[in-house]
Amino acid sequence: MIVTFNLDDFPDSILEPFGIQAQHPDQFISHLIQIDPYAVCDAAKRQRASLQKPPYSVNEFLDILARQGLPQTVRKLRRYAERI
Repeated sequence: MIVTFNLDDFPDSILEPFGIQAQHPDQFISHLIQIDPYAVCDAAKRQRASLQKPPYSVNEFLDILARQGLPQTVRKLRRYAERI
């Protein structure tokens, strides 16, 4: 699996012979949330905690993720906001 925002540079026709797929980060993280939401929340919490200048509230952090192209991920993470 190649996780990339730039799917155009990794067409299926090139990747298929190698048994590789390209996937958008939003789809990849959303799938991880389905598998283990608490592990993803813990990772998101660590990421948010590392942003100290300035520190971000959970809502501010999720808004940043949405602006970065992760709207599906953010919708799912909002359900677990108290863990982030």
